[in-house]
Amino acid sequence: MTNVTRPRILVVGAGFAGVGCVRRLERMLSPGEADLTLVTPFSYQLYLPLLPQVASGVLTPQSIALSLRRSRKYRTRIIPGGAIGVDLKSKVCVIRTITDEMVNEPYDYIVLAPGSVTRTFDIPGLTDNAFGMKTLAEAAYIRDHVISQLDLADASNDPAERAARLQFVVVGGGYAGTETAACLQLLTCNAVKRYPRLDPKLIRWHLIDIAPKLMPELGDKLGRSAQEVLRKRGIEVSLGVSIEKAGPTEVTFTDGRVVPTHTLIWTAGVVASPLIATLGAETVRGRLAVNPEMNLPGQDGVFALGDSAAVPDLAKGGDAVCPPTAQHAMRQGRVVADNVIATLRGQAMRPYEHKDLGLVVDLGGKDAVSKPLGIELRGLPAQAVARGYHWSALRTGVAKTRVLTNWTLNALAGDDFVRTGFQARRPAKLKDFEYTDTYLTPEQVRKRVEGAEVPGQ
Repeated sequence: MTNVTRPRILVVGAGFAGVGCVRRLERMLSPGEADLTLVTPFSYQLYLPLLPQVASGVLTPQSIALSLRRSRKYRTRIIPGGAIGVDLKSKVCVIRTITDEMVNEPYDYIVLAPGSVTRTFDIPGLTDNAFGMKTLAEAAYIRDHVISQLDLADASNDPAERAARLQFVVVGGGYAGTETAACLQLLTCNAVKRYPRLDPKLIRWHLIDIAPKLMPELGDKLGRSAQEVLRKRGIEVSLGVSIEKAGPTEVTFTDGRVVPTHTLIWTAGVVASPLIATLGAETVRGRLAVNPEMNLPGQDGVFALGDSAAVPDLAKGGDAVCPPTAQHAMRQGRVVADNVIATLRGQAMRPYEHKDLGLVVDLGGKDAVSKPLGIELRGLPAQAVARGYHWSALRTGVAKTRVLTNWTLNALAGDDFVRTGFQARRPAKLKDFEYTDTYLTPEQVRKRVEGAEVPGQ
C-alpha cells in the first residue's frame, strides 16, 4: 500500500500579503489537495495603517488585530515564530519559535511575505533611545509613554524638566511619521486641558525629515496642505534635517539644534526583512528580485511578495517596482495564491498588474488629505475617503464593527487619557523590537539543514 503525501505549502508572514494568500488558498484548494502552514509570531493580522490611531487612543489595540482563527474555512497550521533562514536547495525553512526553539520546516512550495523592519542608520544612541512605530506593542507603549510625560511634567517643580518632558520629536515625514505626529499632537492638546498646572504653550511637537518635501507621493499641493495643517496646530515641521545623535534626555539635530526631550519616535522608512538576505538570491535594494508572476527566477515553487519583494510594476512599465503599500500587498497575495495553485495543477501562471488607486492620509480630528484616483481632497471629504477606505479594507466584520464603534465613541465622547501601564517596567525602544540579529547567514542555514551545529546558536 502506497502512502501519498500531499504537497506542503509554507507561507511566511501574516501581513496583508501573507494573509491574503492564505485565505485564498483555503478557499480555492480542497482539503485533500495540499497542506497549508503559516509562520508568524502572532495569530493575528495587524492592520498597520491604523497604528497611529492606536497610539493616540482613538482605537483600541484589539480593533486592528484581526484574528487568523476566525475564518470559517480555517484549516491552516500556524507555527508561532519567525523564519530566520531558508535553504532553497533543500527546500527547508529554519524557524525560531516564540520559545526560542529552532525547527526545520520542509516545504514543496514556499510563499515569502516576511514584510519589513524599521530602517535605521548608524546614529549614536538611536536604537537605545528612540521608540519605533511598527508593531502593536510599540503603539500601545508610546500612548502610555506620552501620557506619562504629561503626568511627570505636572508633578515636577523643575521648569527645565517640565519643558523637556513636554517636547516630542518624530523623525520621518512619510505617511507613518506624519500621521503619528498629527494624531499624538491632538492627544496631548486635548489631554493638557485636564492638567491645570501645565501651560499648553509648553507642549511642542517636532516633525523632521531629511527629504525636501513632506509626503512627496501626494504631490506638491496636497503635501503643502498637510504641512499647513500641522503648522496651524503648532507642530514644527523641519525638512532637510535629521538626527545627529540621540540621548535619553535630549536629541541633537543635524542643523545643530539641541532639543531637550524624553520622547523620540523614529518612523524614517522601512527595509525588507533580513530573511531575504539568507537566501543568497538576487535583490533590488534589499528586496528579492522576482518576475511579474512573483516567482523567484530559476526556483520552482518559490514565490515572494509584499514589502520584501521587488515586484515589477507593469502598470507603470520600465524598471518600476511596486511600492511597499498595503494596497499592493493585499492584491499580490491573491495573485500569488492563484499562481501557487496553477503550479500545483500544471497550469499557466498570470502576472501581477494593478493600477494604484491613490493615497489617503488621516491627520486626526476633521483633518485629512487624500488622493483617490488622482482627485485631490482636503478636510472632511478627505477624512471620509480615508476612513472609508480603511474601514472597507478591514478583513472581518468583527474588526469593522470594533473600528466603527471606536470612531463613533471618540467623536462623541472625546479622547480617553488613561495610562494602562503596558510594559511599564520593560524597555520598549527600537533595539527591543527589531530582532535583526536573530537571522542566520546562508552558510549557517546550510549547516543547520545538513545537521551541523551552528556556532552561537
